[in-house]
Parts: sequence; structure tokens; C-alpha cells
Amino acid sequence: MSTLGDFSGIDGALLRYRVLAYVVGVGLALLVFAGIPLQALGDPQLVTILGPIHGVFYMLYLVAALDLARRARFGLAEMLAMVGAGFVPVLAFVIERRITRRVRSGTLDPWRLPAWVPLRRSPAAPGPGEPPGAVEERW
Repeated sequence: MSTLGDFSGIDGALLRYRVLAYVVGVGLALLVFAGIPLQALGDPQLVTILGPIHGVFYMLYLVAALDLARRARFGLAEMLAMVGAGFVPVLAFVIERRITRRVRSGTLDPWRLPAWVPLRRSPAAPGPGEPPGAVEERW
């Protein structure tokens, strides 16, 4: 991995992503936890000002997230988590930590569901030439 001063590599992409993740996360938290209650009380000024600013920074965040995902060769799960982090308050901070840890560790293992999440098994259809009762359950 290169140094953080090299903005052309993955470290630069990670730094840009992290900065924008925090900006978008703070902006969304302000909108949801302060702006919307104030708007409900009749003062829409914070939402009127902060809403478009958050939108612009979210667009920049998407560009940075997709750039990092391309450089780090992330799968669909990571990219969807990064995109969704701009919609759900506080999620940007959680996803940012997870992405940063993954990039810095250098692991390319795809994200998986935790072991405690039950998966449903479905019986597989018999293949050509197999009798109907000879098929085992497959994932």
C-alpha cells in the first residue's frame, strides 16, 4: 500500500471516501434529527439550506465510493452498502469503518452474512437422468 500522500492510488481514494462519508453522515444526521423536527414545528429554514448541500455532497460521495470500489475491486454487497450509507442516518459511519478496515487489511474476501443469520434451504430439482427421490437438499 502506498503512503497517504499519494493521491493517485487506493490510499488517496480511501481518504477521499472517508472525508466525504463523514461529511454526508453528519449532514444527513443534522437533516433527520434536527431539520425535520424543526420543519414539523414550522421552521423549514434548516432543511431548505442543508438539503441541497447534502445532495451535492452525496453526489461527490457516490463518485468517491465508486472510485474506491473500483480500485479495491469490491463486490456488489460493498457497493450497495456504500450507496445506502447516504440514505440511512448514522449508517455512513458504520460502513466507513468497515470499508476502511477492509481496505487497510488488504483482504479481498467478499462480505458474508453473520453465522447467526439463518439461511433457508430449498430442495433442489432433480437433474436430467436423476430419479425424483435421489436429490439431496442443496443450498
